[in-house]
Amino acid sequence: MNAIPNQHTAERLFSGPIGEEYEKLKLICPAAADMSRRVGEYLADWLQGRAAPETVLELGCGTGVTTAALLAAIGRASLTSVDSEPTMLAQARANLAAWIDAGQLRVVENDALSFLRAQPAGSADAIASAFTLHNFMDGYRIEVLGEIFRVLKPGGLFVNGDRYGLDDTLEHTRLIQEEVKQYFKTFRELNQLDLLEHWIVHLFSDESPDRVMRLAPALERMAAAGFRPATVHYRHEVNALVTGIKP
Repeated sequence: MNAIPNQHTAERLFSGPIGEEYEKLKLICPAAADMSRRVGEYLADWLQGRAAPETVLELGCGTGVTTAALLAAIGRASLTSVDSEPTMLAQARANLAAWIDAGQLRVVENDALSFLRAQPAGSADAIASAFTLHNFMDGYRIEVLGEIFRVLKPGGLFVNGDRYGLDDTLEHTRLIQEEVKQYFKTFRELNQLDLLEHWIVHLFSDESPDRVMRLAPALERMAAAGFRPATVHYRHEVNALVTGIKP
């Protein structure tokens, strides 16, 4: 019998078909690609008038959608992106080969917490992520937030575009029901009901009590980690763009 991971253990949730065909996310959740764009644009705006960043990190590069937005934001600066899933990393390396070959992008296979723990304190100008932290179990996510804060330089930025559950649980449930309807509609049209099964199972994982990331508690935890302020800049249904600054 496989051991059940505890809340502080990194998990691989994108092995197999769901990772191999992750690009389908653009069809079942168009808001995801829009959020990746917003993360990049926010970082670009934040960098305006500042010295070129020396160290920018991305947690959870996936197939490279957000990574590309971040590369556009940082100009000639370099970016290090980390992901723990080989299936996703292979796609990211193919999609972003030009930046890797130019030496502007380094892609690392590791889980977020282990990667952050290996970074020097106060070493990163900015840390960005999109649709990654919500995948973590609660205890692991708390540790990741603490490490993000430790690794950032004073004045450094953490920007996260992600699933932040509504604090109104009834409205949140209604939105999840609409999301499931979109899954069924999309995968029926694609004639890929086998892939539908994998996404539904993944959604149940996202919504589990030990993993769901609701907005108000998430902001409170960022504040508890030391971020001042923790701010919501954009909200659409279950997705939000959230930032924190290390004083």
